[in-house]
Amino acid sequence: MKQRIFDKTEVTSPPELACATNADRRRVISIMATGLVSPIALTPGSAHAQPAAQLMVDASAEADFKPLRTDDIQMMKPILAFPFDAETGTPKKESRLNKMVVIRLPEEKMTPETRARSVAGVVAYSSICTHQGCDVKTWMSKESVLACYCHASKFDLFDGAKVVAGPASSALRAIPLVLNGEFLSIAAPLPPKAGD
Repeated sequence: MKQRIFDKTEVTSPPELACATNADRRRVISIMATGLVSPIALTPGSAHAQPAAQLMVDASAEADFKPLRTDDIQMMKPILAFPFDAETGTPKKESRLNKMVVIRLPEEKMTPETRARSVAGVVAYSSICTHQGCDVKTWMSKESVLACYCHASKFDLFDGAKVVAGPASSALRAIPLVLNGEFLSIAAPLPPKAGD
């Protein structure tokens, strides 16, 4: 099933999305907002959630939402992003807990585990600090770490966003990426949070 999501571009939705009801979608979004599960599509009558790739858009966009491509992400310049619902043409920004930080890094500096979750050097992590839930979005170029503005926790994005300084006790949640045609997509299901 194809939907036109913006000017002259089409993406193919997984069959699971085509048969999910609006009630199912609202339920999934509300559960996702808790941060307890990954973006998923539910198949009516199924006992289990079915994974589905999900596009992303720049969180700063107010309109004309365009799914992100690898070329949209500059080296060492993070952007904040939201999951994107291709069916409705809108970002899933009902909750700030859906926000992600997306950045391109030199692949040769990544650990093998981080590289395996990346696409062309682009990695994504939850932008919600594991200390007290502040936004983590400040790139400190001299240290090559992502920092939380609130309490100065620092995260090494080359090595699974592990904590290298500050009060945070666990890494940022890693978000594995895949390509959906030319677009960056969230690969489902997400791995468990550090310490789970």
